[in-house]
Amino acid sequence: MLYWAATFLVIALVAGVVGFGGIASASAGIAQILFFVFLVLFVLSIIGRAMRKI
Repeated sequence: MLYWAATFLVIALVAGVVGFGGIASASAGIAQILFFVFLVLFVLSIIGRAMRKI
């Protein structure tokens, strides 16, 4: 999931440089959502692993 977030971030940066503001904005929004979903799943995974070791 982090790979897809980074991919959309690169797409947003390239689209912003080229001048496609709408595509850049949409791609940046998708990248931000994917990154936060990744963070939530990562934290839940760490908590689950810690609870399993107890």
